[in-house]
Amino acid sequence: MEDSFQIRSAYRDEWQDAMALAWKTFLRFEADIYSPEGVRNFQNFITDSTLYRMFVMGAYQMFVALDRNKIVGMITLRNSTHISLLFVDEAYHRRGIGRALMKYLTEYLLSEVGVSHVTVNSSPYGVEFYHKLGFKDVRPEEKRDGIIYTPMEFIL
Repeated sequence: MEDSFQIRSAYRDEWQDAMALAWKTFLRFEADIYSPEGVRNFQNFITDSTLYRMFVMGAYQMFVALDRNKIVGMITLRNSTHISLLFVDEAYHRRGIGRALMKYLTEYLLSEVGVSHVTVNSSPYGVEFYHKLGFKDVRPEEKRDGIIYTPMEFIL
């Protein structure tokens, strides 16, 4: 990873940019294999005002990777142990940002939350990435509300 990248907790005013990054990346790498229902449900999830309120109250953590002041990656945590979203700007793929976000998150989970595992419902595009990090499939690929995912777990 290059020195110009910084990873930290997201600020409230960065929510929209982070969700725009998630949406743009989803459309580029995932949407073509999802049904219209799945695409709509993903968009509804990232634009949900309740989710934003949970973020503001600290009940839904988000960490961002920045190149100077531009958000180039993001990861969110739900229920203290579940990765909800992980996206890296296409122009920054294969530069260690996803791995660095995961490292930051696992250090946060160990030191601040005190948990020893993390789960994720990986999109088809992300399965190989999570396997490289040591995640194990909990169940085979599933589809719910048009969303395709593989339930996974990682022991820290």
